[in-house]
Amino acid sequence: MIDAPDYISRRALAVDASGIRKVFDLAAKMADPINLSIGLPDFDVPDAVKRAAIEAIQAGNNRYTQTQGIAPLRNRLRQDLSTEFGRDIGEVLITSGVSGGLLLAILATIDPGDEAVFLDPYFVMYKHLLTLVGGKPVIVDSYPDFRFHADRVEKAITPKTKLLILGTPSNPTGIVMSESEIAAAVELAKRHRLLIISDEIYEPFLYDAPRGLSSAARAYPQTIVLRGFSKSHAMTGWRLGYAAGPEAIIAQMTKLQQYTFVCAPSPLQYAALAALDVPMNAAVDAYRRKRDLVVERLSGKFQIELPQGAFYIFPKAPAGQSGSEFVAKAIERNVLMIPGNVFSERDTHFRISYATSDEKLAQGCDILRSMV
Repeated sequence: MIDAPDYISRRALAVDASGIRKVFDLAAKMADPINLSIGLPDFDVPDAVKRAAIEAIQAGNNRYTQTQGIAPLRNRLRQDLSTEFGRDIGEVLITSGVSGGLLLAILATIDPGDEAVFLDPYFVMYKHLLTLVGGKPVIVDSYPDFRFHADRVEKAITPKTKLLILGTPSNPTGIVMSESEIAAAVELAKRHRLLIISDEIYEPFLYDAPRGLSSAARAYPQTIVLRGFSKSHAMTGWRLGYAAGPEAIIAQMTKLQQYTFVCAPSPLQYAALAALDVPMNAAVDAYRRKRDLVVERLSGKFQIELPQGAFYIFPKAPAGQSGSEFVAKAIERNVLMIPGNVFSERDTHFRISYATSDEKLAQGCDILRSMV
């Protein structure tokens, strides 16, 4: 008899199970946890978007679409993005979530041995997707302020570097790259002939940027923009995102989608078209209040950097404790969080998601304060 492990690929073994999903599974077994762990909006999909999905299903829009997505949605996104960036953004591909777009972008651009540079802390998929395709993640420390330090990044660039991955607003830190940081990143990309992947899934959640998000795509056409509907409209389970950028690269991503996701969910693409006309200002205002609540409650007890976007904060664990140790103690007190080493090469911090009710958030923060 052959043991099952004999069939498992080295590729699969090279990747750890997500620490976020482990906590997600733990939460499902707890009676009433104070869950500050998962980046899951606590508001529901807007009614107008639900109705559009139902109408699309009832109208028979349940078959495969073109691999690249339905034309009305792609055309609308291309028009909106081109207006936002002041230039033709290029081609648009509807993806199965931003994570699907990220996978396709890396598959389309990275050969074994190619390098991609990104900041630490980082979104968990960057490192592991690169490993899956045989690429090399080159991780640049951004502690203690989590900002883009061009001199540190440039030292990490080699002749094998192909990608510069930017995440703004950041998961897990909530940091939003400034105009000067974006300009510095674009200058590096130009000088070293790098492609930029700009992960902008949290773009709507900006709390201190009245002019909107500074994106590398404004000034640098060699940028793949990744955005979606999961966070903005609470459509996390609908798996809808989009990629926009140079036509030659989007064409390769579209080809690869034929052999992976096939297409994004058909009726939900029509719902996404409706979502573009649903204002979400109230949700953004609510999360700004939640951000202020958690900052006020944790300041003075924890070392924190003010999050300017998304719905995360990344405090430092108390002196003498690792992030993992502090999270384990918090879980014993019914507060679920994610240890920082899930997103980092360090184990010094922890991530709080404030995408929960004000009541739960206040309770959780008070428990954390009592632990210091």
